[in-house]
Amino acid sequence: MNVLKFGGTSVGSAKNINKVIAILENYSKTDGVICVVSAVGGITDKLLNAGELAQNKDKKYVSEFDTITQIHNAILSELIPTENTAVLDHLNLKLKQLKSLLDGIFLINELSPKTSDKLVSFGELLSSFIIAETMIKRELDCVRKNSQDLVVTNSNFTKAEVIYEQTNHNITSYFSEVKHRITILPGFISKSETGEITTLGRGGSDFTAAIVAAALNVNRLEIWTDVSGMFTTNPKLVKQAFPIESISYQEAMELSHFGAKVLYPPTVQPVLNLNIPIHIKNTMKPEAPGTIISHELKENSNPVKGITNINNIALLTLQGSGMVGIPGFSKRLFETLAHEKINVIFITQASSEHSICFGIDIKDSETAQRAIDITFENEISLHKIDPIIVETGLSIIALVGDKMKSHQGISGRMFKTLGKNNINIRAIAQGASERNISAVIAEKDIKKALNTLHERFFEDKNKQLNVFITGIGNVGERLVEQIKQQQKYLKEQLKINLKVVGLSNSRTMIFNEDGIDLDNWAAQFHYAEKSSLRGFFDKIIELNLRNSIFIDITASEAVANLYEDYLRQSIAVVACNKIACASSYDNYKNLKRLSLKYNTPFLFETNVGAGLPIINTLNNLVASGDKVTSIEAVLSGSLNFIFNNFSDKNNFHDTVKRAQFEGYTEPDPRIDLSGIDVARKMLILVRENGIAMEIDDIENNTFLTKANLESNSVDDFYDTIEANEDHFQKLYASAKKNNCQLKYVAEFKKGKAKVGLKEVREGHPFYNLEGKDNIVMFHTERYPEQPLIVKGAGAGADVTASGLFADIIRIGNN
Repeated sequence: MNVLKFGGTSVGSAKNINKVIAILENYSKTDGVICVVSAVGGITDKLLNAGELAQNKDKKYVSEFDTITQIHNAILSELIPTENTAVLDHLNLKLKQLKSLLDGIFLINELSPKTSDKLVSFGELLSSFIIAETMIKRELDCVRKNSQDLVVTNSNFTKAEVIYEQTNHNITSYFSEVKHRITILPGFISKSETGEITTLGRGGSDFTAAIVAAALNVNRLEIWTDVSGMFTTNPKLVKQAFPIESISYQEAMELSHFGAKVLYPPTVQPVLNLNIPIHIKNTMKPEAPGTIISHELKENSNPVKGITNINNIALLTLQGSGMVGIPGFSKRLFETLAHEKINVIFITQASSEHSICFGIDIKDSETAQRAIDITFENEISLHKIDPIIVETGLSIIALVGDKMKSHQGISGRMFKTLGKNNINIRAIAQGASERNISAVIAEKDIKKALNTLHERFFEDKNKQLNVFITGIGNVGERLVEQIKQQQKYLKEQLKINLKVVGLSNSRTMIFNEDGIDLDNWAAQFHYAEKSSLRGFFDKIIELNLRNSIFIDITASEAVANLYEDYLRQSIAVVACNKIACASSYDNYKNLKRLSLKYNTPFLFETNVGAGLPIINTLNNLVASGDKVTSIEAVLSGSLNFIFNNFSDKNNFHDTVKRAQFEGYTEPDPRIDLSGIDVARKMLILVRENGIAMEIDDIENNTFLTKANLESNSVDDFYDTIEANEDHFQKLYASAKKNNCQLKYVAEFKKGKAKVGLKEVREGHPFYNLEGKDNIVMFHTERYPEQPLIVKGAGAGADVTASGLFADIIRIGNN
């Protein structure tokens, strides 16, 4: 004998019911089949809503009833030809009885638990009738049996407790005599010993099937639903979730209790002692393997079987110095909750006995608060304890796995992963069995938490990075192109799933939580929303994605001023913009401190030398214990390009113009030529070397004239350098006479730093520095005579983009 249960979605339409019938017909070819069915999807909720409307004297209950009628009539008319009036008449008779019940509720203005059970029982009675009659009309060997004649309970309405001795006798007696190949049973519904209609609690159709399976001691119980088994986590929130092949009874109960909707928690109990496996299958994909719940498990190296959650949690805290060492507080607290029929989902207590913290459904929070404050009224008035504290907007997230107890560090990895993504934990609970580790977090963080933990424990060490880029200009375009080109390589070789989720320029911004299509990202700006710095930040916070990285490719002080806000939200910052790190020393140190405090990367390799690993090399020297005694560097690719191309044959004005045209200078070349940009770079290196310094402490020996420096605009600046050509030609002539090259050099030695134009003699490492190249020489205690040299292209969109990309990958590898 096979016992199969089909849920509300499986019987939610004529199309799906036809799939159910096909499955039952196939099973019945080899053995008898008992099929337990739920109400049509959504009908139980509609019945309850209609009852509440009627109770509240709201005539809209009639409209809700009409909707229920239309749904069932539509399904029936599609499954059975309309000439079968007897079936239609019986359906309408049941619907008429339902209408009479709702009218009665409306008249007496009351919906008791007893009446509620009678009301919701219509859902399963109607669905089972339609399915059975359809199968009979198709000449299948089928009969319908009312489960209320089989399942006997007490009178605890809405969640009745089964009286197994009578129930098992009824089931075995009936099925010992039944001759039909297929028996249809309505799930969820039952009757008390006195013959009153009861129900087994929401989701109780699973329970009905398990009761029947246990009574008949069948080989397997099959639960058919709309998903292919129990998943590692909620697949609606985590796209990478996948079905669990096999799982223990205990693990299944833990996952079900903590929100996995595939299985109703009490279902497992009737079959547990008899070792009857439960097979979760998908009605829409019958060929899918599904999940088997049993004692016999396949070997699995992962100690975590699933991650689940419960939303709409209120966290209540009873605390006070008067609780310490006084027995009975917990007893009185939980007796009060039990008296109010409030289910406690989560409990934790400090070893100091100063407080007890517990989680309940938010709908019960006001009742609980009122009852507890009354119970402890005397202690509260004497200030021995505080009035109960209620926090809302919370969820419980839980790791589940039988083998977690034999693996060290599971909880540590869980909490570290949540912390790195700015997910604050309000409370923690773990039983001695170590099968479940639970934490209370903000409900707004639940999607990020599930994705973060699933990535950590299930995705073969894959790490998803969600990137937000502001400043989509020349460098930004190159970065997007490089990411597009390397996405497949990163995923396959480095286990990094890199998604560009947000892009913005000075006018508009675009977002896509699933990742912007990088094949046509530019076209999407035509339909984008207006951009703002704060709006971009707020959207990133709203999306609340794990491993978020903010990329700044601007030269904006306003953007740099937002770094602190990003770091405080545990959003990594990768900056091409030098303003933050070259601002006041206090601000620089604050950003570094926040990066450490929130365990959130703040990387700015491209601040110095574009894509060259200059800062990284310096950091490694310092971290390894070496001491940097001096730094000599050519740090401006634009100035090096200019002085490599300027001569007595190429005037200075045209050379600067060419450098700007080819993208080597800032839009305002005064930033490059004034030396302030080089001074900022040297300042950053000095600070990364552990020395406190301000920009004004750096001596800037400018080669520009007073007129150049006092120019009011870029155009005015070009006019002045053209007028001062003789000045620049004299600089060139002097260098040529001395057989030297002009290089703009930054120097740090004995705690002092300076920048300025120098004549570099032949044989010096700077002499043959070509094009836009940069070079840095680190003299250290370990490199006293032959310095450690970093040399290469120090300007240009491609190399700058690659430097930013390298910082992103560094975060991914962290």
